Amino acid sequence: MPVESGSSAAARQAKQKRKSHSLSIRRTNSTEQERSGLQRDMIEGQDSKLPLSLRSNLLDLFSQIEREFENLYIENLELRRDIETLNDRLAAEGHTFEGADLAKGALKTKGQSYILTSHSTSQLSQKLKTTYKASTSKIVSSFKTTTSRAVCQLVRDYVGHRDGLWDLSVTRTQPLVLGTASADHTAMLWSIETGKCLLKYMGHQGSVNSIKFHPTEQMALTASGDQTAHIWRYMVQLPTPQPVSDISQQTYCEDDVDFSDKDEADGEVEGPIDCPSVRVPTTTLRSHQGVVIAADWLVGGKQVVTASWDRAANLYDVETSELVHSLTGHDQDLTHCCTHPTQRLVVTSSRDTTFRLWDFRDPSIHSVNVFQGHTDTVTSAVFTVGDNVVSGSDDRTVKVWDLKNMRSPIATIRTDSAVNRINVSVNQKIIALPHDNRQVRLFDMSGVRLARLPRSNRQGHRRMVCCAAWCEDNNTCNLFTCGFDRQAIGWNINIPALLQEK
Repeated sequence: MPVESGSSAAARQAKQKRKSHSLSIRRTNSTEQERSGLQRDMIEGQDSKLPLSLRSNLLDLFSQIEREFENLYIENLELRRDIETLNDRLAAEGHTFEGADLAKGALKTKGQSYILTSHSTSQLSQKLKTTYKASTSKIVSSFKTTTSRAVCQLVRDYVGHRDGLWDLSVTRTQPLVLGTASADHTAMLWSIETGKCLLKYMGHQGSVNSIKFHPTEQMALTASGDQTAHIWRYMVQLPTPQPVSDISQQTYCEDDVDFSDKDEADGEVEGPIDCPSVRVPTTTLRSHQGVVIAADWLVGGKQVVTASWDRAANLYDVETSELVHSLTGHDQDLTHCCTHPTQRLVVTSSRDTTFRLWDFRDPSIHSVNVFQGHTDTVTSAVFTVGDNVVSGSDDRTVKVWDLKNMRSPIATIRTDSAVNRINVSVNQKIIALPHDNRQVRLFDMSGVRLARLPRSNRQGHRRMVCCAAWCEDNNTCNLFTCGFDRQAIGWNINIPALLQEK
Protein backbone atom coordinates (compact mmCIF):
# COMPACT_ATOMS: atom_id res chain seq x y z
CA MET A 1 0.00 0.00 0.00
CA PRO A 2 1.57 3.34 -1.00
CA VAL A 3 2.42 5.77 1.75
CA GLU A 4 1.27 9.35 1.28
CA SER A 5 4.20 11.77 1.32
CA GLY A 6 4.34 14.72 3.69
CA SER A 7 4.06 17.26 0.85
CA SER A 8 0.98 15.46 -0.59
CA ALA A 9 -0.71 15.44 2.80
CA ALA A 10 0.03 19.13 3.27
CA ALA A 11 -1.40 19.90 -0.20
CA ARG A 12 -4.56 17.91 0.56
CA GLN A 13 -5.03 19.74 3.87
CA ALA A 14 -4.53 23.12 2.20
CA LYS A 15 -7.10 22.21 -0.48
CA GLN A 16 -9.64 21.22 2.16
CA LYS A 17 -9.02 24.50 3.98
CA ARG A 18 -9.57 26.48 0.82
CA LYS A 19 -12.88 24.65 0.27
CA SER A 20 -14.06 25.27 3.82
CA HIS A 21 -12.92 28.88 3.50
CA SER A 22 -14.97 29.44 0.33
CA LEU A 23 -18.01 27.72 1.89
CA SER A 24 -17.74 29.86 5.01
CA ILE A 25 -17.57 33.00 2.90
CA ARG A 26 -20.65 32.00 0.92
CA ARG A 27 -22.55 31.24 4.12
CA THR A 28 -21.41 34.58 5.51
CA ASN A 29 -22.53 36.42 2.40
CA SER A 30 -25.94 34.72 2.55
CA THR A 31 -26.34 35.62 6.19
CA GLU A 32 -25.25 39.17 5.41
CA GLN A 33 -27.90 39.52 2.72
CA GLU A 34 -30.61 38.47 5.17
CA ARG A 35 -29.27 40.80 7.85
CA SER A 36 -28.93 43.67 5.36
CA GLY A 37 -32.57 43.21 4.37
CA LEU A 38 -33.67 43.37 8.00
CA GLN A 39 -31.54 46.46 8.66
CA ARG A 40 -32.86 48.14 5.53
CA ASP A 41 -36.45 47.51 6.69
CA MET A 42 -35.60 48.96 10.11
CA ILE A 43 -33.99 52.08 8.60
CA GLU A 44 -36.93 52.67 6.30
CA GLY A 45 -39.15 52.72 9.39
CA GLN A 46 -36.99 55.34 11.15
CA ASP A 47 -37.24 59.10 10.78
CA SER A 48 -34.29 60.67 8.96
CA LYS A 49 -33.66 63.77 6.90
CA LEU A 50 -31.48 61.82 4.47
CA PRO A 51 -33.07 60.68 1.20
CA LEU A 52 -33.95 57.02 1.11
CA SER A 53 -31.61 56.32 -1.83
CA LEU A 54 -28.65 57.88 0.00
CA ARG A 55 -29.43 55.92 3.16
CA SER A 56 -29.62 52.74 1.12
CA ASN A 57 -26.24 53.42 -0.52
CA LEU A 58 -24.65 54.06 2.86
CA LEU A 59 -26.07 50.82 4.18
CA ASP A 60 -24.66 48.87 1.22
CA LEU A 61 -21.23 50.42 1.71
CA PHE A 62 -21.13 49.58 5.41
CA SER A 63 -22.25 46.05 4.64
CA GLN A 64 -19.38 45.65 2.18
CA ILE A 65 -16.92 46.93 4.77
CA GLU A 66 -18.24 44.49 7.34
CA ARG A 67 -17.88 41.60 4.91
CA GLU A 68 -14.25 42.57 4.18
CA PHE A 69 -13.46 42.56 7.89
CA GLU A 70 -15.08 39.16 8.29
CA ASN A 71 -12.99 37.77 5.43
CA LEU A 72 -9.84 39.13 7.06
CA TYR A 73 -10.88 37.58 10.34
CA ILE A 74 -11.33 34.18 8.71
CA GLU A 75 -7.93 34.43 7.02
CA ASN A 76 -6.39 35.36 10.36
CA LEU A 77 -7.85 32.25 11.97
CA GLU A 78 -6.43 30.07 9.20
CA LEU A 79 -3.03 31.69 9.58
CA ARG A 80 -3.09 30.91 13.29
CA ARG A 81 -3.86 27.28 12.47
CA ASP A 82 -0.93 27.22 10.02
CA ILE A 83 1.37 28.52 12.75
CA GLU A 84 0.16 25.88 15.18
CA THR A 85 0.72 23.19 12.53
CA LEU A 86 4.23 24.49 11.94
CA ASN A 87 4.94 24.46 15.68
CA ASP A 88 3.74 20.86 15.96
CA ARG A 89 5.90 19.82 13.00
CA LEU A 90 8.98 21.50 14.44
CA ALA A 91 8.35 19.93 17.84
CA ALA A 92 8.06 16.51 16.21
CA GLU A 93 11.46 17.08 14.56
CA GLY A 94 13.04 17.92 17.90
CA HIS A 95 13.18 21.71 17.42
CA THR A 96 11.76 24.38 19.70
CA PHE A 97 9.76 27.47 18.92
CA GLU A 98 10.11 29.98 21.70
CA GLY A 99 6.52 30.93 22.36
CA ALA A 100 3.43 29.73 20.55
CA ASP A 101 2.70 33.26 19.45
CA LEU A 102 4.63 34.70 16.52
CA ALA A 103 5.27 37.89 18.45
CA LYS A 104 7.51 36.03 20.88
CA GLY A 105 10.45 35.70 18.55
CA ALA A 106 12.04 33.86 15.67
CA LEU A 107 12.72 30.16 15.17
CA LYS A 108 15.61 28.90 17.31
CA THR A 109 17.12 25.59 18.42
CA LYS A 110 18.94 26.20 21.70
CA GLY A 111 21.13 28.92 20.20
CA GLN A 112 22.17 26.94 17.12
CA SER A 113 21.06 27.44 13.53
CA TYR A 114 19.42 24.57 11.69
CA ILE A 115 18.12 23.48 8.31
CA LEU A 116 14.53 22.33 7.95
CA THR A 117 14.06 19.08 6.12
CA SER A 118 10.86 20.27 4.46
CA HIS A 119 11.37 22.90 1.79
CA SER A 120 7.82 24.26 2.13
CA THR A 121 8.20 24.56 5.92
CA SER A 122 11.46 26.47 5.47
CA GLN A 123 9.84 28.93 3.08
CA LEU A 124 6.88 29.49 5.39
CA SER A 125 9.07 30.05 8.43
CA GLN A 126 11.25 32.51 6.50
CA LYS A 127 8.19 34.48 5.40
CA LEU A 128 6.89 34.59 8.96
CA LYS A 129 10.24 35.78 10.31
CA THR A 130 10.59 38.45 7.61
CA THR A 131 7.06 39.76 8.21
CA TYR A 132 7.64 39.79 11.96
CA LYS A 133 10.90 41.71 11.74
CA ALA A 134 9.50 44.27 9.28
CA SER A 135 6.37 44.92 11.35
CA THR A 136 8.18 45.19 14.68
CA SER A 137 10.85 47.52 13.28
CA LYS A 138 8.13 49.88 12.07
CA ILE A 139 6.41 49.77 15.45
CA VAL A 140 9.66 50.44 17.34
CA SER A 141 10.62 53.35 15.09
CA SER A 142 7.16 54.92 15.34
CA PHE A 143 7.22 54.76 19.14
CA LYS A 144 10.80 55.94 19.53
CA THR A 145 11.07 58.70 22.10
CA THR A 146 11.45 62.01 20.36
CA THR A 147 11.08 65.62 21.30
CA SER A 148 8.39 66.81 18.95
CA ARG A 149 7.38 70.23 20.12
CA ALA A 150 10.24 72.27 18.74
CA VAL A 151 9.19 75.42 16.96
CA CYS A 152 10.27 75.54 13.31
CA GLN A 153 9.52 78.64 11.30
CA LEU A 154 9.93 79.21 7.60
CA VAL A 155 11.19 82.77 7.31
CA ARG A 156 12.17 83.38 3.69
CA ASP A 157 12.78 81.67 0.38
CA TYR A 158 15.47 82.61 -2.14
CA VAL A 159 14.22 82.21 -5.70
CA GLY A 160 16.04 83.08 -8.92
CA HIS A 161 17.92 80.03 -10.21
CA ARG A 162 16.71 78.38 -13.41
CA ASP A 163 17.56 74.82 -12.33
CA GLY A 164 17.95 72.74 -9.21
CA LEU A 165 20.28 73.72 -6.36
CA TRP A 166 23.02 71.29 -5.32
CA ASP A 167 24.70 73.14 -2.48
CA LEU A 168 24.60 76.22 -0.29
CA SER A 169 26.84 77.86 2.27
CA VAL A 170 27.02 80.97 4.46
CA THR A 171 30.03 83.31 4.56
CA ARG A 172 32.27 83.08 7.62
CA THR A 173 33.12 86.79 7.56
CA GLN A 174 31.05 89.96 7.59
CA PRO A 175 28.86 90.75 5.81
CA LEU A 176 26.96 87.50 6.22
CA VAL A 177 25.52 86.40 2.89
CA LEU A 178 24.11 83.14 1.57
CA GLY A 179 25.71 81.40 -1.39
CA THR A 180 23.96 78.85 -3.63
CA ALA A 181 25.33 76.52 -6.32
CA SER A 182 23.00 75.45 -9.11
CA ALA A 183 22.76 73.10 -12.07
CA ASP A 184 22.00 76.19 -14.19
CA HIS A 185 25.82 76.79 -14.38
CA THR A 186 25.73 79.72 -11.92
CA ALA A 187 26.37 80.48 -8.27
CA MET A 188 24.49 83.29 -6.51
CA LEU A 189 25.03 85.37 -3.39
CA TRP A 190 21.92 86.45 -1.49
CA SER A 191 21.01 88.91 1.21
CA ILE A 192 19.84 86.75 4.12
CA GLU A 193 17.59 89.48 5.48
CA THR A 194 15.80 90.54 2.29
CA GLY A 195 16.10 87.53 -0.03
CA LYS A 196 17.57 89.76 -2.78
CA CYS A 197 20.28 88.46 -5.10
CA LEU A 198 23.49 90.44 -4.57
CA LEU A 199 25.83 88.79 -7.09
CA LYS A 200 25.80 86.08 -9.73
CA TYR A 201 28.92 84.12 -10.68
CA MET A 202 28.82 82.97 -14.31
CA GLY A 203 32.37 81.68 -14.90
CA HIS A 204 31.63 77.95 -15.13
CA GLN A 205 30.69 76.02 -18.27
CA GLY A 206 28.89 73.25 -16.37
CA SER A 207 26.71 72.62 -13.37
CA VAL A 208 28.00 74.30 -10.21
CA ASN A 209 28.04 71.50 -7.65
CA SER A 210 29.33 73.16 -4.50
CA ILE A 211 30.19 76.52 -2.98
CA LYS A 212 32.37 77.30 0.06
CA PHE A 213 33.67 80.61 1.44
CA HIS A 214 37.18 81.54 2.57
CA PRO A 215 37.54 81.60 6.37
CA THR A 216 38.84 85.20 6.54
CA GLU A 217 38.61 86.86 3.10
CA GLN A 218 35.82 87.65 0.66
CA MET A 219 36.58 84.78 -1.68
CA ALA A 220 34.40 81.88 -2.83
CA LEU A 221 35.38 78.39 -4.01
CA THR A 222 33.09 76.64 -6.47
CA ALA A 223 33.31 73.14 -8.03
CA SER A 224 31.75 72.35 -11.38
CA GLY A 225 30.83 69.71 -13.90
CA ASP A 226 33.24 71.38 -16.34
CA GLN A 227 36.04 69.48 -14.49
CA THR A 228 37.41 72.61 -12.79
CA ALA A 229 37.20 74.43 -9.50
CA HIS A 230 37.20 78.25 -9.43
CA ILE A 231 38.27 80.73 -6.78
CA TRP A 232 36.71 84.15 -7.24
CA ARG A 233 36.47 87.33 -5.22
CA TYR A 234 33.25 89.13 -4.43
CA MET A 235 32.23 92.51 -3.08
CA VAL A 236 28.64 93.03 -2.06
CA GLN A 237 26.64 95.78 -0.44
CA LEU A 238 23.75 94.68 1.69
CA PRO A 239 20.38 96.34 0.98
CA THR A 240 18.30 97.97 3.69
CA PRO A 241 16.58 95.21 5.66
CA GLN A 242 12.86 94.88 5.07
CA PRO A 243 10.48 94.31 7.99
CA VAL A 244 10.01 90.58 8.44
CA SER A 245 6.43 89.52 7.83
CA ASP A 246 4.45 88.06 10.70
CA ILE A 247 5.62 84.47 10.90
CA SER A 248 3.64 83.60 13.99
CA GLN A 249 1.01 82.04 11.76
CA GLN A 250 3.71 80.01 10.01
CA THR A 251 4.74 78.21 13.19
CA TYR A 252 4.70 74.45 12.77
CA CYS A 253 6.11 71.59 14.71
CA GLU A 254 7.21 68.02 14.25
CA ASP A 255 3.56 66.97 13.98
CA ASP A 256 2.72 69.38 11.16
CA VAL A 257 0.37 67.72 8.70
CA ASP A 258 1.50 67.29 5.13
CA PHE A 259 -1.66 68.47 3.41
CA SER A 260 -0.65 67.47 -0.08
CA ASP A 261 2.05 65.44 -1.72
CA LYS A 262 1.07 66.72 -5.12
CA ASP A 263 4.02 68.45 -6.73
CA GLU A 264 3.44 71.99 -7.79
CA ALA A 265 4.28 72.92 -11.34
CA ASP A 266 7.76 74.29 -11.83
CA GLY A 267 7.17 77.35 -13.90
CA GLU A 268 9.97 79.15 -15.63
CA VAL A 269 11.75 81.25 -13.02
CA GLU A 270 13.03 84.53 -14.26
CA GLY A 271 16.48 85.45 -13.00
CA PRO A 272 17.08 88.58 -10.93
CA ILE A 273 17.11 91.69 -13.11
CA ASP A 274 19.35 94.01 -11.10
CA CYS A 275 21.90 91.41 -10.02
CA PRO A 276 25.59 92.20 -10.78
CA SER A 277 27.64 89.37 -12.22
CA VAL A 278 31.22 88.07 -12.16
CA ARG A 279 32.42 86.06 -15.15
CA VAL A 280 36.19 85.65 -14.63
CA PRO A 281 37.70 83.68 -11.73
CA THR A 282 40.78 84.73 -9.82
CA THR A 283 42.17 81.18 -9.95
CA THR A 284 41.21 78.12 -11.99
CA LEU A 285 42.17 74.71 -10.62
CA ARG A 286 42.60 72.08 -13.35
CA SER A 287 43.84 68.50 -13.25
CA HIS A 288 40.73 66.38 -12.73
CA GLN A 289 39.56 64.08 -15.50
CA GLY A 290 35.92 64.10 -14.44
CA VAL A 291 33.20 66.15 -12.82
CA VAL A 292 34.39 68.06 -9.75
CA ILE A 293 31.60 67.35 -7.31
CA ALA A 294 32.82 69.22 -4.21
CA ALA A 295 35.57 71.48 -2.87
CA ASP A 296 36.53 72.98 0.48
CA TRP A 297 39.13 75.24 2.13
CA LEU A 298 41.68 73.78 4.51
CA VAL A 299 42.14 75.55 7.83
CA GLY A 300 43.92 78.88 7.24
CA GLY A 301 42.65 79.20 3.67
CA LYS A 302 46.01 78.67 1.93
CA GLN A 303 45.08 75.31 0.44
CA VAL A 304 41.92 73.77 -0.98
CA VAL A 305 40.80 70.21 -1.59
CA THR A 306 38.58 69.04 -4.45
CA ALA A 307 36.68 65.78 -4.98
CA SER A 308 35.89 64.38 -8.40
CA TRP A 309 34.14 61.62 -10.27
CA ASP A 310 37.58 60.52 -11.49
CA ARG A 311 37.88 58.76 -8.07
CA ALA A 312 40.53 61.18 -6.80
CA ALA A 313 40.69 64.15 -4.43
CA ASN A 314 43.27 66.83 -5.14
CA LEU A 315 45.03 69.20 -2.77
CA TYR A 316 45.98 72.57 -4.31
CA ASP A 317 48.02 75.58 -3.25
CA VAL A 318 45.77 78.65 -3.55
CA GLU A 319 48.53 81.18 -4.31
CA THR A 320 50.22 79.17 -7.07
CA SER A 321 47.22 77.02 -8.11
CA GLU A 322 49.62 74.06 -8.27
CA LEU A 323 48.64 70.51 -7.42
CA VAL A 324 50.24 69.53 -4.08
CA HIS A 325 48.84 66.02 -3.57
CA SER A 326 46.52 63.67 -5.42
CA LEU A 327 44.56 61.60 -2.93
CA THR A 328 43.74 58.27 -4.57
CA GLY A 329 42.36 55.01 -3.25
CA HIS A 330 38.59 55.13 -3.66
CA ASP A 331 37.19 52.46 -5.97
CA GLN A 332 34.34 54.56 -7.37
CA ASP A 333 33.29 58.19 -7.92
CA LEU A 334 33.72 60.62 -5.04
CA THR A 335 30.58 62.34 -3.79
CA HIS A 336 31.82 64.87 -1.24
CA CYS A 337 34.79 66.24 0.67
CA CYS A 338 35.04 68.20 3.89
CA THR A 339 37.84 69.76 5.95
CA HIS A 340 38.20 70.02 9.72
CA PRO A 341 37.54 73.56 11.06
CA THR A 342 40.71 73.69 13.20
CA GLN A 343 43.04 70.87 12.06
CA ARG A 344 44.60 69.77 8.79
CA LEU A 345 42.24 66.86 8.30
CA VAL A 346 40.19 65.96 5.21
CA VAL A 347 37.39 63.44 4.86
CA THR A 348 36.24 62.19 1.44
CA SER A 349 33.15 60.10 0.69
CA SER A 350 32.44 57.88 -2.27
CA ARG A 351 30.01 55.65 -4.11
CA ASP A 352 32.16 52.70 -3.03
CA THR A 353 30.26 52.79 0.34
CA THR A 354 33.31 54.07 2.23
CA PHE A 355 34.70 57.35 3.48
CA ARG A 356 38.37 58.10 4.05
CA LEU A 357 40.11 60.27 6.61
CA TRP A 358 43.28 61.98 5.35
CA ASP A 359 45.69 63.43 7.92
CA PHE A 360 48.01 66.28 6.87
CA ARG A 361 48.97 67.46 10.36
CA ASP A 362 52.44 65.98 10.02
CA PRO A 363 54.10 67.37 6.85
CA SER A 364 56.29 64.28 6.50
CA ILE A 365 53.50 61.69 6.94
CA HIS A 366 50.18 61.75 5.13
CA SER A 367 48.17 58.94 6.70
CA VAL A 368 44.81 57.68 5.48
CA ASN A 369 42.15 55.59 7.21
CA VAL A 370 39.28 53.80 5.44
CA PHE A 371 35.88 53.37 7.10
CA GLN A 372 33.30 50.88 5.90
CA GLY A 373 30.24 51.59 8.00
CA HIS A 374 27.65 51.89 5.22
CA THR A 375 26.08 49.56 2.67
CA ASP A 376 25.41 52.09 -0.09
CA THR A 377 26.84 55.34 -1.47
CA VAL A 378 28.19 57.65 1.23
CA THR A 379 26.72 60.97 0.14
CA SER A 380 28.61 63.12 2.65
CA ALA A 381 30.84 62.96 5.71
CA VAL A 382 31.47 66.07 7.80
CA PHE A 383 33.50 67.09 10.84
CA THR A 384 32.12 68.65 13.97
CA VAL A 385 33.98 71.25 16.01
CA GLY A 386 34.96 68.55 18.49
CA ASP A 387 36.32 65.11 17.71
CA ASN A 388 33.45 63.64 15.71
CA VAL A 389 32.67 62.73 12.12
CA VAL A 390 29.08 62.37 10.91
CA SER A 391 28.44 60.37 7.74
CA GLY A 392 25.25 60.07 5.69
CA SER A 393 24.39 57.54 3.03
CA ASP A 394 21.92 56.36 0.42
CA ASP A 395 21.40 53.35 2.70
CA ARG A 396 19.11 55.67 4.70
CA THR A 397 21.37 55.82 7.73
CA VAL A 398 23.48 58.49 9.39
CA LYS A 399 26.33 57.46 11.67
CA VAL A 400 28.26 59.42 14.29
CA TRP A 401 31.92 58.51 14.77
CA ASP A 402 34.55 59.41 17.36
CA LEU A 403 37.88 60.44 15.83
CA LYS A 404 39.72 58.85 18.74
CA ASN A 405 38.10 55.47 18.14
CA MET A 406 36.74 54.98 14.63
CA ARG A 407 36.30 51.20 14.79
CA SER A 408 32.53 51.47 15.18
CA PRO A 409 30.01 54.35 15.26
CA ILE A 410 28.89 55.73 18.60
CA ALA A 411 25.37 56.39 17.27
CA THR A 412 23.33 55.27 14.26
CA ILE A 413 20.29 57.13 12.92
CA ARG A 414 17.93 55.13 10.72
CA THR A 415 15.61 57.04 8.42
CA ASP A 416 13.03 56.30 5.73
CA SER A 417 14.84 57.98 2.82
CA ALA A 418 18.28 58.51 1.35
CA VAL A 419 20.30 61.25 3.06
CA ASN A 420 22.10 63.98 1.11
CA ARG A 421 24.62 66.65 2.24
CA ILE A 422 24.27 66.91 5.99
CA ASN A 423 25.43 69.70 8.28
CA VAL A 424 26.11 69.94 12.02
CA SER A 425 25.61 73.14 14.01
CA VAL A 426 28.75 74.49 15.66
CA ASN A 427 27.52 75.31 19.15
CA GLN A 428 24.80 72.76 19.93
CA LYS A 429 25.87 70.01 17.48
CA ILE A 430 22.43 69.50 15.97
CA ILE A 431 22.51 67.41 12.80
CA ALA A 432 20.36 68.60 9.89
CA LEU A 433 19.44 65.81 7.46
CA PRO A 434 18.14 66.68 3.98
CA HIS A 435 16.33 63.77 2.34
CA ASP A 436 15.40 62.57 -1.12
CA ASN A 437 11.75 62.47 -0.05
CA ARG A 438 11.67 66.28 0.43
CA GLN A 439 11.88 66.11 4.22
CA VAL A 440 14.42 67.78 6.52
CA ARG A 441 14.89 66.30 9.98
CA LEU A 442 16.93 67.40 12.99
CA PHE A 443 18.75 64.98 15.31
CA ASP A 444 21.14 65.30 18.20
CA MET A 445 24.52 63.55 18.31
CA SER A 446 23.12 60.61 20.27
CA GLY A 447 20.60 59.83 17.54
CA VAL A 448 17.44 61.26 19.12
CA ARG A 449 15.15 62.99 16.65
CA LEU A 450 14.38 66.56 17.68
CA ALA A 451 12.11 67.85 14.93
CA ARG A 452 10.95 67.62 11.34
CA LEU A 453 10.78 70.82 9.35
CA PRO A 454 7.29 71.51 7.97
CA ARG A 455 6.53 70.44 4.43
CA SER A 456 3.03 70.91 3.07
CA ASN A 457 1.25 72.41 0.11
CA ARG A 458 1.79 75.81 1.71
CA GLN A 459 5.49 75.74 2.46
CA GLY A 460 8.66 73.67 2.37
CA HIS A 461 10.47 71.95 -0.47
CA ARG A 462 8.57 70.34 -3.35
CA ARG A 463 11.49 68.32 -4.69
CA MET A 464 14.50 66.44 -3.33
CA VAL A 465 16.38 68.40 -0.65
CA CYS A 466 20.08 68.36 -1.54
CA CYS A 467 21.86 70.26 1.21
CA ALA A 468 21.49 71.92 4.62
CA ALA A 469 23.68 74.58 6.26
CA TRP A 470 23.55 76.09 9.74
CA CYS A 471 24.26 79.74 10.53
CA GLU A 472 23.87 80.20 14.27
CA ASP A 473 25.23 83.76 14.15
CA ASN A 474 22.14 85.04 12.35
CA ASN A 475 19.09 85.95 14.40
CA THR A 476 16.60 85.80 11.54
CA CYS A 477 17.55 82.57 9.78
CA ASN A 478 19.82 80.06 11.47
CA LEU A 479 19.26 77.11 9.10
CA PHE A 480 19.20 77.02 5.30
CA THR A 481 18.17 74.25 2.94
CA CYS A 482 18.10 73.94 -0.85
CA GLY A 483 16.77 71.42 -3.32
CA PHE A 484 15.72 70.64 -6.84
CA ASP A 485 12.63 72.83 -6.62
CA ARG A 486 15.04 75.66 -7.64
CA GLN A 487 14.87 77.46 -4.32
CA ALA A 488 16.73 77.88 -1.06
CA ILE A 489 14.76 78.32 2.16
CA GLY A 490 15.76 80.15 5.33
CA TRP A 491 14.41 78.73 8.60
CA ASN A 492 14.36 79.96 12.17
CA ILE A 493 14.83 77.08 14.59
CA ASN A 494 14.16 77.85 18.24
CA ILE A 495 17.19 75.92 19.48
CA PRO A 496 16.62 76.53 23.25
CA ALA A 497 13.06 75.18 22.93
CA LEU A 498 14.39 72.35 20.79
CA LEU A 499 16.84 71.26 23.48
CA GLN A 500 14.51 71.95 26.39
CA GLU A 501 12.21 69.16 25.23
CA LYS A 502 15.17 66.77 24.96
